[in-house]
Amino acid sequence: MPLAAEVALPARAILGEGPTWDDRTGTLLWVDILARRVHTYSPATGADTVVETPQHVGAAKPREGGGLVLNLRDGVGLLDPDGGFRWLVEWPVEGVRGNDAAVDAAGRLWAGTMAYDIRPGGGRLNRVEPDGSFVTVLDSVTISNGIGWSPDGSRMYYIDTPLRRVDVFDVDGETGLVTARRTLTAVTRGQPDGLTVDADGCVWVALWDGGAVHRYTPEGELDRVVELPVSHVTACAFGGPDLTDLYVTTASEGLGEEVLATQPLAGALFVVPGAGAGLPTARFAG
Repeated sequence: MPLAAEVALPARAILGEGPTWDDRTGTLLWVDILARRVHTYSPATGADTVVETPQHVGAAKPREGGGLVLNLRDGVGLLDPDGGFRWLVEWPVEGVRGNDAAVDAAGRLWAGTMAYDIRPGGGRLNRVEPDGSFVTVLDSVTISNGIGWSPDGSRMYYIDTPLRRVDVFDVDGETGLVTARRTLTAVTRGQPDGLTVDADGCVWVALWDGGAVHRYTPEGELDRVVELPVSHVTACAFGGPDLTDLYVTTASEGLGEEVLATQPLAGALFVVPGAGAGLPTARFAG
């Protein structure tokens, strides 16, 4: 039976991104990058609360001690449980903003950046420690996007969108050192954006301009397709009480009025009930 997507929240996000399940609260975090908003969606009640951020926000992830870590335009910030904001590390670069991010099993934030004008090599991937120290893992990337790890932590998956492929690294879980970069699979439908890894080690990839989510096996074979009624599909993550529901963010950015008239759900948050088995969300240790 084909996997069917349903509308979870009929939002009209400009650039919806970064869905992340918070098991402590039973809610889904997601961001609207260009609107500077972090959303918290409750499937149980249907409520969607919004917090505005001081800058464009590429990602928001839960922290071990409560609150959120934010990948912002000029660096990484911390939102405390009482709503207070403070910078953890600043790295402002003219014309560059934060994009997708992920937290590894050791509680480190992997924070990507990209240039607003999408100039080649304008972005980076930085690994941020809980104390704010960081190293640049990848330099000269264009659109640093999806990041995820295999269930045993031995592999890291990564997307630099214009390359139109999913890459895989060997990774040392203790040090965070990545080596042996190679291609897991080429993407020929649209462009790969965000990703998530399931409990079977398969990689689910959102397809910008592709109107779908693809699932690839650890060997790089395409084995499942989720069709969406919008073209700009941005990211996906498992959530729900048993982590079996796949949540998918989308965007309305870059779609003219004529296209938007044919895609009234562009920017909505979707869910695919019972799509698979997800992995628990890691929390930032800072």
